[in-house]
Amino acid sequence: MNLNILEKLVKTIRDRKLNPKEGSYTNSLFEAGENKIVKKLGEEFAEFLKAYLKESDERITSEFADLLYHFFVTLEYKDIKFEDVLSELERRHK
Repeated sequence: MNLNILEKLVKTIRDRKLNPKEGSYTNSLFEAGENKIVKKLGEEFAEFLKAYLKESDERITSEFADLLYHFFVTLEYKDIKFEDVLSELERRHK
């Protein structure tokens, strides 16, 4: 399993926050603020659950990817580093 894409995604989201790029969906979320980000996360979670219960594996995978992206945006908005989440998972796994 190659998890490099997660690192690339997190770095891209972080870069968009620090160096806004016109037309960027990620920037539009940061500019809209916390309430919009949390609302979008909730919408994506609902879409994932709907797909999980009623749709194909491909749709579930797609919705999970959307959800994961929005989780990363939510963390970055609060300046919570994904690396810290990974450290917490490692701590719990011991």
